[in-house]
Amino acid sequence: MTPYHQLVSDYARLLKQGRSFPLGTFGPPPRVEIAPDAPKALFFAPHPDDECIVGGMAVRLMRQARMNLINVAVTLGSNKERQQPRLRELQNACDYLGFTLLPTAPNGLEKISPKTREQDPKHWADCVKVIKDIIEKHQPKVVLCPHDRDWNGTHIGTHYLVMDALKQMPTSFACYIVETEFWGAMTDPNLMVEMSAEDLSDMIAATTFHVEEVKRNPYHLLLPPWMMDNVRRGGEVVGGQGGAAPDYAFAVLYRLRKWSQGQAKRFFEGGKQVPVSMNVADLFG
Repeated sequence: MTPYHQLVSDYARLLKQGRSFPLGTFGPPPRVEIAPDAPKALFFAPHPDDECIVGGMAVRLMRQARMNLINVAVTLGSNKERQQPRLRELQNACDYLGFTLLPTAPNGLEKISPKTREQDPKHWADCVKVIKDIIEKHQPKVVLCPHDRDWNGTHIGTHYLVMDALKQMPTSFACYIVETEFWGAMTDPNLMVEMSAEDLSDMIAATTFHVEEVKRNPYHLLLPPWMMDNVRRGGEVVGGQGGAAPDYAFAVLYRLRKWSQGQAKRFFEGGKQVPVSMNVADLFG
């Protein structure tokens, strides 16, 4: 026996113990004060629960940068019987985190995928207009959406939906784009954002408000090891090959670019690591 036998046993025990914890029954954590005229960040979520799973940057934008975080529910899933229940679960999760919820349609947008973009240009154009109108109305400083190879068809579709909408904005419009990953890892993330134990705990608790989804698959319990593995991977793919991993327990990886003059542009070389001690507002000028 080595100390690592006990370590692995403890991991397994904690995972099993977590399965017995209550779902979606928690009062919200203390709120940060957001000014009425605060800059806005739009989180374009492909499905209900993405705002919790990959929303580490969103949480820090709200809590540290004091931005008005608006979660745009692009779809409510493909199961029509579950769309309204998922919307209610999503509202509860957003209420817990302190995000504003903005549905794109009563039952969300439908058929958001690269296939639809290619084969049904009329439907796609109508959906792009919905997203463009939201961007035009809110004039966000930061836009969050999945990257273009995030494996899941709706995630990839949401990426192109947002990018096509941005291309229809006036050339004078500028914002920062934070691309997220979950199903498919980026080959070139340039941002590693440390997550505090407190923020991660709140993200897990918020995820449990998607009660029926986590009953089916308790993926909320796997957020800590996923974020721990992000530290391993981010130490090199963000910090540079052969670089030492920072002394983080948890982190999320992103690709940060600036939308300017009708295109997404990298505005710094290499990668950036953002410890909890740094205000993420410093990334955005």
